Amino acid sequence: MEEFLSKSFYGNTVLDWAIAFGIIIAAFLVGKIAYWLSSTVFRQLTKRTKTNLDDIILDMVEEPLVFVLTVAGVWYGLRTLELPETAHVWIGNVFQFLVVLSVAWMVTRVLDAIYREYLVPIAEKSENDLDDQLMPILQKGTKLAVWSIGIIVALNNAGYDVGALIAGLGIGGLALAMAAKDTVSNVFGGFTIFSDRPFKLQDRVKVAGFDGTVVDIGVRSTRLKTLEGRIVTIPNSTFSDSAVENVSLEPSRKVVLNLGLTYDTTSEQMQQAMKILKDIAAANEALEENVSIGFNAFGDSAMNIIFIYYIEKEGDILGTQTEINMKVLEEFTKAGLDFAFPTQTLYTKQLA
Repeated sequence: MEEFLSKSFYGNTVLDWAIAFGIIIAAFLVGKIAYWLSSTVFRQLTKRTKTNLDDIILDMVEEPLVFVLTVAGVWYGLRTLELPETAHVWIGNVFQFLVVLSVAWMVTRVLDAIYREYLVPIAEKSENDLDDQLMPILQKGTKLAVWSIGIIVALNNAGYDVGALIAGLGIGGLALAMAAKDTVSNVFGGFTIFSDRPFKLQDRVKVAGFDGTVVDIGVRSTRLKTLEGRIVTIPNSTFSDSAVENVSLEPSRKVVLNLGLTYDTTSEQMQQAMKILKDIAAANEALEENVSIGFNAFGDSAMNIIFIYYIEKEGDILGTQTEINMKVLEEFTKAGLDFAFPTQTLYTKQLA
C-alpha cells in the first residue's frame, strides 16, 4: 500500500493527489454545510429581528459566499500539488477572477432584493406614474454598472492589460455613439421627460401636429393615442425640441360662440338676446362665473353677438356645449329671434 501511495504521477505522489482531491471534496462539503447553516440556523435568527433587511441580505449573500468557499477550497487543494509555476499562476488568476465576479454577483443580488422590497412599493404608492417607468431603468443601469466594474477588476486581477482593453472599448464606443446619435438623443429626451415631467400617463397633449392621450412613456419613444383612436409613436427627442401643450392641465375649457341675428332685429331684441344668454350661463352649473357677452360686430349679413364662457375642468366638455347650444336655440326660437344666414339684397333701378 505504501509502495502504491509513493508512486509518482506528473511530479506528485498518489498520496499527494489523494490529499489534494480530499481537500477539494472537503471544500464542497463545507460549502454544503455552510448553506445548510445559513438556510436553517441563521435564517431562524434573522426572523426574530424586527427588520426584514437582515433576512434579505442573508438570502442574497448565502449562495455567492458558498461559491467562494468552494472555490477557495479547490484553489487550496491544487496549491498543495507540485505543479509548474505557470500552472500555479494560472490557477491563482482564475481564483481571483472568480472571487471578484462572486462579489459582483452578491452585490447585484442584494441591490435587486432591496429594489423589490423597498423601492418598488414606494413607486407603486406614489401618484406619479413616471417613477414606475424610471425604476426599471435605474435597476438595469445599476446592475450593468456593477457587472462592468466587476469584470474590469476581475480581468485586472487575472493579469490582463485592462488599460488597453478600456482604450479599445472607448474608441469602439465613440464610433458606436456617432452611428447611434439619434438613439442617444432620444434616450436623453426620455430622461428630460422623466426629470421635467411636462406630462404624465393619460394626459392629453399636443405636440408636432399630433393631438392625443399619452398611453406609454419609454426610454426612446412615447406613444400617443390620437382622437381618431390611432397609436402614434413619437421619438423622445421631439419633446425636447418642440413645444408641448398639455391640454389636461388647462384650468378650464374656453368656448367662443358667435351668434348672428338678422338685420331686422331691433335694439330691444338685441338686449333681450344678450339677457337670455346671461340667464342660460347662470343656470348651467358646469360653467364658471366669468362669462362675457356683447354685441360686437355688424357683419355682411348679420349683427353679431359674441358669447364667451368657460367650462370647469371636471365638466363634460362636449355634453356642456351641446346643452348650451340646445338651450340657446330653444330660447331664441321662443323669443322670435331669427338667426341670419348669408344673404344678398339686389336693388334695381328702372330707367324712364
